Amino acid sequence: MSELAHPATEYEVVESEPPEILARNLASAGHLLASATAFFFLCFLFAYFYLRSVNNAHLWRPKHVDPSTAYGTVIVALIVVSALLVRLGLADHRAGRRDAWRLKGLVALAAGIAALVVQVVAWGALSFGPADGGFASVYVGWTAFLFLFVLMTLYWLETALATSLRYRPLPVPSTPEPGEASGDRHRTAHDIRDPLSLVRAELVALSFYWTFLAGICVLAWIVLYLL
Repeated sequence: MSELAHPATEYEVVESEPPEILARNLASAGHLLASATAFFFLCFLFAYFYLRSVNNAHLWRPKHVDPSTAYGTVIVALIVVSALLVRLGLADHRAGRRDAWRLKGLVALAAGIAALVVQVVAWGALSFGPADGGFASVYVGWTAFLFLFVLMTLYWLETALATSLRYRPLPVPSTPEPGEASGDRHRTAHDIRDPLSLVRAELVALSFYWTFLAGICVLAWIVLYLL
């Protein structure tokens, strides 16, 4: 291991990894990330029902603690639409309709960003803070972390789109300049000989995780706005 980390190590040791390996890694990573996300948000679900059942001093949810259902519905609807468009984009990519997937990906990205903007507006319209009872603390914490998870997922979508658009003019198989795909101009060979070969694998993992996260958003909407 020390030899691999040595500055004089030849790049050939780590370059030209077969794309199939990274494709399998991406699929596994998507499932592992979904599992970790489920366990993370489980604590908010537990906190909601536990604090509601305890209801200390009858301050679980004072009358003024009433988040806007309209804002919450719009946010969740935009996230669901975004996740659905990514899945449809994956189907387009598998069918060879690359331009169609790029268009759906861009619209999905715009819908996700719009959901985040509406969430910020919803926070600004709140008449309570996280210290105004158990429900208020769960609501603010749950929506704040959902905002962060959605933001990071949208960044993932943006990188997939950027890769697909950046290397689109290249012939098939694509032939970027040595080191370009790795971002290191000093390399004499490629980490990934054909960057576009990984877009579908990335979309498979992204689509799975984005759909899973959208499901968590729907669950949060039911618990925080309907129960």
